[in-house]
Amino acid sequence: MEDFVKVCLVTGPDGRAVFREERIALDQGKPQARLSALMASGGYQLRRSPVGFRSEFHCTEHPQWVFILGGRMEIGLHDGSRRVFGAGEHFHSADLLPKGAVFDPTLHGHCSAQQGDEPLVTLFVRD
Repeated sequence: MEDFVKVCLVTGPDGRAVFREERIALDQGKPQARLSALMASGGYQLRRSPVGFRSEFHCTEHPQWVFILGGRMEIGLHDGSRRVFGAGEHFHSADLLPKGAVFDPTLHGHCSAQQGDEPLVTLFVRD
């Protein structure tokens, strides 16, 4: 049986955003086309970000899948690590502000930026 690797951006126990990987079983379908169990979703949004787009540090407001449809997206964390996702890649964004916390841009969340010479096109699918 094969698995799908779900790259996750989550809030760690110290309130900082971290990346981790989870596996989703592809245990349904046919041998030629393995499927996961059906997952619920709460709608989707498309976004186009121009060349030069950068965000400040922020937390994800709603857990959601982020699929890169075109261009490249860099996600930066407070520990200095960065990951770049290109067209056809994805991650699950769930780095929510810890319950009861007041947002601190020096501690919480992640920043994002368009990379390269083509606009960033993304699909957000809410859980």
